[in-house]
Amino acid sequence: MAESGTSLVERFAQRVIARVARNPLGGAWRAVAVTTLVVTVAGGLLMRLTDPDTFPNIWLGMWWSLQTVTTVGYGDVLPTSVAGRLVAVLVMVGGIAFLTVTTAAITSVFITAARRLPSDPGGQPGILEDLERQIEELTEEVRALRREAAGGEASPPPRQ
Repeated sequence: MAESGTSLVERFAQRVIARVARNPLGGAWRAVAVTTLVVTVAGGLLMRLTDPDTFPNIWLGMWWSLQTVTTVGYGDVLPTSVAGRLVAVLVMVGGIAFLTVTTAAITSVFITAARRLPSDPGGQPGILEDLERQIEELTEEVRALRREAAGGEASPPPRQ
C-alpha cells in the first residue's frame, strides 16, 4: 500500500481514468484495442484448452475468438463443449460491450463538441436578434431615402 492509503493498482486506475476523461475518444479506442487483443488471445487460449477436439490449435481458437469479439461471427468453427460455450458467452458479451463503449465515446465527443459551439454566430446571446433588428432599421432607412429621393412618394423595394 502507498502512504496515501491507495494501492498501486488504484493509483494506476485513477491515472488511466483521468487520461481517458481528457480525451474520451482516444481513451476509448485504446481501451477497446487493448481489451480486444487481450480477450482475443485469452479466448483463443481458453477455447483451445476447453474444446481441443473442435480447436486443434491455438490459431484456430484465436481466429474464432477474433471473429466473435468483433461480432462478425462467420460460424465456420463453433465450440461444442459446455466449457467452450461458456467461454464463447464471455467473448460475445465482451465484444458487444466494447462496441458499446466505442459508440458511447464517439457520442460523448459529438455532444461535447456541440456544447462548445456557440448558439449563434457571435457566440453571444441575442446577437441574431440584434442583427435582425439592424436589418429592419436599415431597410426602413433605405425606404425613407427612396421616398425622399422620389419627392415624397413611396417606391417599392427592388426585387432580388
